[in-house]
Amino acid sequence: MRAVSDDAPLLDDLLPWSVAPLRLGRTWVLAPDARTLRDRWTALTAAEGRQREELFVPTRARSPRSGAAALPGQRGATGRFAQAPGAFPEPVRVLAEPFDAQWLLPDHRLIDAARPELWRVWDEQQVFLVESGAAGVPLVATSLLPAGRTGRIRPLHRRPGGAEPNLAPGLLDLLGERYRCWVTPEDVLSWALAAARPGPRGLEVPLPADAAGWRAGLERGHRLLRVQLAGARGGEPPKLPGGRRPYVRAAVPERPGELSYDAEAAELRLGTGVVSPVPAQVWEFEAGGGRVLERWFAARTAHRDGAGLAALGPTRWPQEWTSELLGLITTLALLTDPAAAGATGATADVDADADASDASDADGADGADGADGDADGVGHTRLAHLTHPSDHIGVAELRAAGVLPVPAAARRPASVLDHQEEGPGGQFALL
Repeated sequence: MRAVSDDAPLLDDLLPWSVAPLRLGRTWVLAPDARTLRDRWTALTAAEGRQREELFVPTRARSPRSGAAALPGQRGATGRFAQAPGAFPEPVRVLAEPFDAQWLLPDHRLIDAARPELWRVWDEQQVFLVESGAAGVPLVATSLLPAGRTGRIRPLHRRPGGAEPNLAPGLLDLLGERYRCWVTPEDVLSWALAAARPGPRGLEVPLPADAAGWRAGLERGHRLLRVQLAGARGGEPPKLPGGRRPYVRAAVPERPGELSYDAEAAELRLGTGVVSPVPAQVWEFEAGGGRVLERWFAARTAHRDGAGLAALGPTRWPQEWTSELLGLITTLALLTDPAAAGATGATADVDADADASDASDADGADGADGADGDADGVGHTRLAHLTHPSDHIGVAELRAAGVLPVPAAARRPASVLDHQEEGPGGQFALL
């Protein structure tokens, strides 16, 4: 009898169209704050000749003499940068690393491999699944365009407006018939968030054979999705129950020297600044090759040791970064704390992003709901009932139903023919 890992479908089969991460080619096009990007653009466009060339950081793919098509959905110059830089491209919010939102200059001439097919389907209905490289949370969901150091990217929809799901053809019908309910594309994405696990063939997503198992995992998956989207698409931001909410106990200095953690006091320290309570599991949370909090802080102090345009950055710690940090701690706490896992909905009595001046309310009542018994936390799901081949829908059944193998066309971007996009030098491209 085959082991479950030999028969569970792969994420690559359930959401077959995936795109490699963007390759920026130069670090200065990405920054934790939009004002820095304007300063860098101003410095670059003011430079001339060899100095501009050096500041640009040319690569084989891009140099000041390169033209490029406009990124879909963005208004940017397409002529050679050396001849006509054009107007400042308004920065867009992107996912730079798992759980780290930053800003990007959306100018195709500045990005080595911008993956226009992703920009083409990025809208208010889109959700991207990103492989995080972390065992506990192997997938991250985001409404932002993943544009930094991330893993492979899988859009939920293949066309703008959510017109076509990025799912194996026939999968929704099969699951709906098996579970006797209406199954949506977002249900499948949520299930993948809850159930995906590393395997020898890649990320596996076991599908339960019974409706009860589907409902239990789906509830957890939707909770994961709400937490990770963090209030995007009109939803409520993640919340923690009273008494567990992080607050600024000592103001972050203008130039915090280093980030450290006091496990005994459950305090995160940014130089002389103090944020607490911060559970140990939040400090230890890893994704993208290291601790999330350490990588987040490093991204906001990297300009101090940078060179060229990358050395331009805030001289003082912006207040909005502190607010972002509180939100990040809240998200990681909800992903790792079993007691807080049930408190992600409207019943929680406090928001994640209140100002530090509310610190006097930190000792509020503990309003956490109980967590599900089969979880180590909302982000660490144990699907103990899917340990035997008869407990799940295997590859053989998916093949028999015609869901697998996935047609080659489903692994490629969908054709988009309803609008024009400006190519290099102002020419329009046919898609």
